[in-house]
Amino acid sequence: MLELKWVVGNLEAVQERLAQRGGASTGALTPIQALAQERRALILESETQRAEQRKASEQMRNLKGEEQAALRARLKTLSDSVKEKEGRLKTVEEQIEAALLSVPNLPDESVPAGKGEADNQVVRHWGQKPRLAFTPKEHAELGEALGLLDFARAAKVSGARFVFYKGDLARLERAVISFFLDLARERGYLELIPPYLVNADSMRGTGQLPKFEEDLFKTTTQPPLYLIPTAEVPVTNLHRDEILEGPLPRKYAAFSPCFRSEAGSYGKDTKGIIRQHQFHKVELVRFEEPGQSLAALEQLVEDAQEPLKRLGLHHRVVLLCTGDMGFSSAKTYDLEVWLPGQGAFREISSCSSFGDYQARRAQIRYRPAGEAGQAAKEKPRLVHTLNGSGLAVGRTVVALLENGQEQDGTVVLPPAIRPYLGGLERLTPLR
Repeated sequence: MLELKWVVGNLEAVQERLAQRGGASTGALTPIQALAQERRALILESETQRAEQRKASEQMRNLKGEEQAALRARLKTLSDSVKEKEGRLKTVEEQIEAALLSVPNLPDESVPAGKGEADNQVVRHWGQKPRLAFTPKEHAELGEALGLLDFARAAKVSGARFVFYKGDLARLERAVISFFLDLARERGYLELIPPYLVNADSMRGTGQLPKFEEDLFKTTTQPPLYLIPTAEVPVTNLHRDEILEGPLPRKYAAFSPCFRSEAGSYGKDTKGIIRQHQFHKVELVRFEEPGQSLAALEQLVEDAQEPLKRLGLHHRVVLLCTGDMGFSSAKTYDLEVWLPGQGAFREISSCSSFGDYQARRAQIRYRPAGEAGQAAKEKPRLVHTLNGSGLAVGRTVVALLENGQEQDGTVVLPPAIRPYLGGLERLTPLR
């Protein structure tokens, strides 16, 4: 969430930067300026009337008779007026908060301007496309032919966009999870197993609510709990309403199932396991000092690239333009892996810096260190939050299937993952 005082003081600049995002982003600011002016007027009037109340109370001691009665009546009028203004002030502040919650984050100045995916910038490539002497197949065809993916029975059990993994492919999914977590631990991340159901405050803290409620699954309990769309939500909210003591960064890695209704994505990736209602992901989350967050984003991208490199998967790093970034993001890189069966790069990780946008919503602060590492007596400051997929597990399995496929339909597995599978080198038909 953006800071009200800063938004009002820099309204024109904020509108210009929001306009770079496109859509109706700037419209969210329309009521804020008027509400902020009313808020200031209410505060000023209330303070003036309270000062008059104090002065009148002092005068009461020296008055008698009609003069005292008249002043008492005036005090009653002032008291009623102050209560009325306090009630209106509470309403105005709630309206301001609701308006600010609908305003997306401002793009960092280093983000290229653009309207959509076509304006994103490819920063670098890693590795080479595999040279296949035959026409490659997509992962769904490969998996079904091997008897390792079953979409039909999953549709019977749950509906569209679900799948059963079988045999060695189910083992491979588990192996990939362990592989990712081990690499994250090597790179200094503390492993967590988070809750998979969270409350509305947690969803607001990371920006899913109120904007994206239609994309969430929730329980029918009162109050409802939400199935997490990513481990970013519980892990970021781990420190909600806290002041972090000690050195930053704090770095966490968490595996979780993820649940998304995929509202608005009908017709996209309906075949296969690219876009499912339920999928697995390892998430990397960092809490950083403000001056370090952009450098930390570059490190986060490297952390997310490391599993792809060890698996030998050709991929590229893409800097998203202003019109293609997520709602809460200030700067985002996508990692896109090459899929021979589709003849295209597809997103496998998204790494973002949010500045203090999430931290202000969730009230996550830190106490700056003073000289010689001693705690400073300064006021606590908002941290900067970052997160990235490290990686999406199902999409990694897709990449392993399509990049490792042989002409006979079997799939050769990269050496780096074999120790997690008891030395298994190849996926073959299920017996």
